[in-house]
Amino acid sequence: MKFGVISTAKIGVNAVIPAIKEAGHEVTALASRSESRAATVAEQLDIPHTYGTYEGLLEDDEIEAVYNPLPNALHAEWTKRAADHGHHILCEKPLAVNAAEARETSTYCDERGVTLMEAFMYRYHPRTQRAVEIARKLDIRSLKASLRFSLDDPEDVRLDPNLAGGSLMDVGCYTVNAARLFLGEPRRVYATATDTMDCGVETELTAILEYEDGVTAVISSGFTTVGTERYRIEATNGWIEAPDAFVPSKDDETELTYRIDDRHVVEEFDPTNQYAREVDHFVESIQNGRPPVTDATDATRTLQLIDAIRESAHEREPISL
Repeated sequence: MKFGVISTAKIGVNAVIPAIKEAGHEVTALASRSESRAATVAEQLDIPHTYGTYEGLLEDDEIEAVYNPLPNALHAEWTKRAADHGHHILCEKPLAVNAAEARETSTYCDERGVTLMEAFMYRYHPRTQRAVEIARKLDIRSLKASLRFSLDDPEDVRLDPNLAGGSLMDVGCYTVNAARLFLGEPRRVYATATDTMDCGVETELTAILEYEDGVTAVISSGFTTVGTERYRIEATNGWIEAPDAFVPSKDDETELTYRIDDRHVVEEFDPTNQYAREVDHFVESIQNGRPPVTDATDATRTLQLIDAIRESAHEREPISL
């Protein structure tokens, strides 16, 4: 399949474009607001065509699918524009700025007959899929998930409130998605957030999610601490723990440690490129005419929970869903 990529964002240049090629597909065009920047990156990555506007790339009839790693506030707009040209879209997470916009974008793409997939690459790693299998055997009582790193550049787009920045939208969405993956939809949330960098978005956030029968999840995200990424599930009959849970190195083995009753296991997984697996699933969904695992419906549900978490942090009170 032939891909066009709008933006020279680092995640595209360093991870997704190489993954598209590793998966056996082509990146035939790259667009940037700076045509010289597009040309420089295209030369480095052996991409034949460049454009100085995103619209110019979308008008390229050779392209079959578009990868959209633009800032959060631009995801829905340029996803819909790509759909107008009949392109299938792999859009970075989160799909939109809120659930209403995600729902609208989903309907828009459906009406134009194109596949839309949210790029939660960790969902396609064999370890995540194995963790879901094991979790089904557990009587889960709680989950803790955290994704944090130190963001030092005050000009980073992830700190821009006009571009839907903030730690929740950037990395917290992984922990929200993981809570939904293992526990489903909560009935109430309570969140606290702080803007420690005085930038107009939250840079530290913690949320408690309450489920039926007293099950809870505690999720956190941040831009001001040393890097950490993990989830741990506690159950009456065991537990599961995954270090480097969301962005493990494609060159290293990964581990999943768990206990079921009296059996303690450490499973190892061979090095794999979860971005390439994500691309494979996207293309297979297009070819088979089936919704992706991380489709727009799933994205909308994640954003419904994100909306409630933001509201709770703003109002400083629990929010029922």
